[in-house]
Amino acid sequence: MAVAHILRQKGAAVLTVGPSDSVQSIVDTLARHRIGAVVVVDAGGAIAGIVSERDVVRAMAGDVAGVAGKTASDIMTARVRTCSPADSEAELMQLMTEHRIRHLPVVAHGKLAGMISIGDVVKLRMELMEAEADQMKTYIASAG
Repeated sequence: MAVAHILRQKGAAVLTVGPSDSVQSIVDTLARHRIGAVVVVDAGGAIAGIVSERDVVRAMAGDVAGVAGKTASDIMTARVRTCSPADSEAELMQLMTEHRIRHLPVVAHGKLAGMISIGDVVKLRMELMEAEADQMKTYIASAG
């Protein structure tokens, strides 16, 4: 239940864009909010794709000037990997490593329920390691 824990701490807000939003407006949103990805949702609110910084860079390769005139649907990753609130830390790490992704939209009951980044997973891992170290210290102190 690492995902549920992370969402309780950081909140479930997710910045979304529409398929026809310009790449320029997406880049402005990424920069303004200091985030690495936005979810592309269709008119019904379903996930249509994701646009990450990597997608923008790939679109710029060979055509820097033409990218600003493109839309989210032109550059987005359409096959979006997602996770659920019940997923564990190990499942998140495996999925992110296996598919070389840094952002996972969280889907609960068929709806977008949050976004998990690699930074969130690292922060959780560090919290767990600190808690384990504290427990060991307490155990050792009480055994002495």
